[in-house]
Amino acid sequence: MAILCKVSRGDFTESIHVVFAVVVDGSESIVYSTGDPHYLTCVRSSLKPFQAAAAIREGSVDTAGFTDDEIALMCASHMGEDIHVQTAKRMIDKIGFDLNNYECGVHPSADRISRYQQIKNGSEPNALNNNCSGKHAGMLALAKHLVGDPVGYTNLEHPVQQTIIRVLKEYTGLNDIQTGIDGCSAPTPFLTLEVIARLFQLLSSGKFPELDRVFDAMVAHPYNISGKDQFDTLFIEALQGRGITKGGGEAVRGISLKKKNGNSIGIALKVLDGHHRAMPLATMTLLKHLDLLSDKELTSLSRFQRKILRNHRNIEIGNIEAIVEM
Repeated sequence: MAILCKVSRGDFTESIHVVFAVVVDGSESIVYSTGDPHYLTCVRSSLKPFQAAAAIREGSVDTAGFTDDEIALMCASHMGEDIHVQTAKRMIDKIGFDLNNYECGVHPSADRISRYQQIKNGSEPNALNNNCSGKHAGMLALAKHLVGDPVGYTNLEHPVQQTIIRVLKEYTGLNDIQTGIDGCSAPTPFLTLEVIARLFQLLSSGKFPELDRVFDAMVAHPYNISGKDQFDTLFIEALQGRGITKGGGEAVRGISLKKKNGNSIGIALKVLDGHHRAMPLATMTLLKHLDLLSDKELTSLSRFQRKILRNHRNIEIGNIEAIVEM
């Protein structure tokens, strides 16, 4: 069983994206799964809320004087809009560092309008435009707090990354966590979907104060998590404090939901071929199938429940339909 996202062209199926998903409750038990709950995948940017939580726990966030909107940016894969760039700039100013201290690399803003404006102005992109600049500002603050000198803070052996791994081991109960290197040069763990779902259940469980602060910051500042017309931002806005989501590279996603009875659940999804176009539709199909969203929430996110495919003349040529295998 899996979630199948069928891509049609005319009357024919052209491609199929296969999606695995796992749901866990407060007892850390699997209450629903499609596909293999033990499927091992790279967590990528879905880890950012927990990397931020490690910095909060160590005290570096408070020492730096980071505000809730800045904590939210630590959890972000943002579009590089002006609000994101300026927030990251305030963060490194607070800790007395500059662009030369960033180890995330440089790419233009992902937001098209922002990118075109930068080109028009003759502005060269810098590390603040990087979609991980908030996460790295948080890591720089943690480096300053732990050792002073931030050089090499993205290396797995550095105290910054070892602190994050140590906190992750506590959250997950794992004795060993294998990692690769993310697009922003920081270590990124490989975890099973069940473990990722358990992490996101903890995020809204109320068991860890640092996770409570992360959850509340993401809820209060959803635009900082992604940006204009982006699923993560719109999902958090639609749930109005009841839940958050965080996507990652190669189409991985974590979701944390608070239920009316006070319990919380965590969800992890992975598009096996790594194609992002299937993820919002698969997510909404799963949540609707499990009756986890209210009618109002579904209406707010209705644009993600059906995907029409159009060509360059805006002619409708097909669609993507998601079904949950039974």
